[in-house]
Amino acid sequence: MSTPVFDLAIVGGGINGAGIARDAAGRGLKVLLVERADLGAATSSASTKLIHGGLRYLEHYEFKLVRHALAERERLWAIAPHIIWPLRFVLPHRKGLRPAWLLRLGLFLYDHLGGRRRLPATVTRRLRTDPVGQPLRDVSGIGFEYSDCWVQDNRLVVLNVRDAARNGADIRVRTACLAARRQADHWQLTLGDEETGARSDVSARAVVNAAGPWVDTFLSGVAGLNAGGRARLVQGSHIVVPKLYDHDRCYIFQNPDGRIIFAIPYEDDFTLIGTTDQDYRGDPRDVKASPAEIAYLVRAISSYFKREITEKDVVWTYSGVRSLYDDGAASAQETTRDYVLALDQGAGTGSGATSGQAPLLSVFGGEITTYRCLAEDALDRLAALFPEIGAKRGWTATRALPGGDFPAGTAGALVADLCETYGFFSEREARRLVRHYGLEAHDILGTARRADDLGRAFGGALTEREVLFLMDREYAREAADIVWRRTKSGLRMTPQEIAALDVFMAQRRREIRAAAQGLEPAVEPAVKAAVKG
Repeated sequence: MSTPVFDLAIVGGGINGAGIARDAAGRGLKVLLVERADLGAATSSASTKLIHGGLRYLEHYEFKLVRHALAERERLWAIAPHIIWPLRFVLPHRKGLRPAWLLRLGLFLYDHLGGRRRLPATVTRRLRTDPVGQPLRDVSGIGFEYSDCWVQDNRLVVLNVRDAARNGADIRVRTACLAARRQADHWQLTLGDEETGARSDVSARAVVNAAGPWVDTFLSGVAGLNAGGRARLVQGSHIVVPKLYDHDRCYIFQNPDGRIIFAIPYEDDFTLIGTTDQDYRGDPRDVKASPAEIAYLVRAISSYFKREITEKDVVWTYSGVRSLYDDGAASAQETTRDYVLALDQGAGTGSGATSGQAPLLSVFGGEITTYRCLAEDALDRLAALFPEIGAKRGWTATRALPGGDFPAGTAGALVADLCETYGFFSEREARRLVRHYGLEAHDILGTARRADDLGRAFGGALTEREVLFLMDREYAREAADIVWRRTKSGLRMTPQEIAALDVFMAQRRREIRAAAQGLEPAVEPAVKAAVKG
C-alpha cells in the first residue's frame, strides 16, 4: 500500500492551523491537517472571544499588530456575520490611573489606524447620568464608548476547517503526529489514531507546525530538531457569573496593576469576565483557572460594579495557554502578541523555501483576529516551493464561511424567517441557532413542524437534530466538544444530562463504524436505556 503524499501537512487544529489549511486548500494545494484532540480544543476555545484591535497593545507600541487587527475586524464580520457581530465597549476613566486625555488619544488612534468603515466611532459618555454608568461605582464620571466585535471562537475554527475540507483538504481529528523526519525533498510523518491506536505514514513536501503551546515540543521532540525554546507560555483565565447588568454594552476596566479586564454580556443570562495574564509552566493540557486567578478577577470586577460578587457566584471557568514568541520582555503582559513565522530549511543555503531541504514552518504567537493574515503570510513564506499559489492570494478575505453567505448586519432577518417558518420556535432560540449556524440553521431544522420532530431533547436547548449535525459535519465526537465548544449549552445542563449526551454520541459512533464494516453494532443495556431516554 503506497504512502499518501501531500503538498502541505499542518500539525495543529487551532485557529492558525485551520486558517492556513483553508487558504492553502483554496489555492489548490493538497492539504492534510491533523489535530490530536478536538478542533480548537486548547487555546482557540479559551479566548476572550473578541475580534478586536487590542487597545492595550498601543501602550506597548504594537502599531503594526493593532493596524492589521483593526483592518481585519470588518473583513471577518463580512465573511462570518452569523458568528461575528459588533459590540460597543465602555472604558470608564478612573482617578489615579491612565489620564482621560491619554485614553481619548488612544481611542482616536484606534478609530483611524485600521480603516474603520461600518463600525461606529468612539463617543464620550457622562457616566453619572448615562444608563451605561448605572451599574458602576467609584468612577470619575467620564467614560468612552468604542467599537469592537464578538466571535464564537471555536466555531470560527471549525468553519475554517470545514471550508478547507470543502476545497479538498484531508482533516483528521483525534490524530497525533508521533514522529516527523525530513527526507531531503519531503517529510515523512507517522500518525497515530488517538481512539483506535492505529498508526499510519504520510509524506508531505512541507510541514507547518501550528501546534500552539506545543510548538516547541513538536520541534525538539516530534521533529527531532535542536530548535526549541522560542515559545513563552502565557496563561489566561476567565470566569462566568450570572449577568451583572441588563444592557448590551461591554466594559473594559483598568486595574491598578496595569492590567485590563473585560466584562461582556454572555449567552443571554451571564457575564463573561477576563482575562488574567501570567507565565505558565507545566503541561498545557492540565491548565485550569487557579483559585488565585479567580479571586483576582472577582476582586477586580467588584471594585467597579455596585453589585459585588464572590467566588460562589462563579458558574463556570475556563483557561488557556498562549504560545507567544519569547522576545525577552520582563513580564507576560509586555510580551509581543504579534505572530512570528520561523522557517527551517535544513542544511541548505539561500533564503528561499527550496534552497535547503523540505521546509518546516513554525507559528509562534498571533491573535485570533489576525489568523487570516497569518495564513497568507505563512503561504508567502512557502511560495518558492509552491509558486502556483501566488495568484490566488487574498481569496479568504471575501469568501463567506459556511452558513455566513448573507450581508453583515442582517442576521435579524434570518431570526424572523426562522420564527415564521418554524412556528414552534421562540425568538430567543431562533437567535441562538442563527448566531451559531447562520443559513445552515435550516439544514438542522429541515422539515420539522413541531418540537418533537427534532428528536430527543438533551437539555440546554440541544436537540438530537443539532447533535447529529455537529457530529456529521463538524467533527464533534464527545459531549464536551458540543456543550463547551461548538455551543455553550453546558451552562444550562446538569452533569447527568451531559453524561447522557456522551453515551448517545458514543453509541452513534459505534453505529457508524459498524455500518462502515457491514456489521450489526453491539448495544450495551446501559446505552439502550440512555439512548431511549
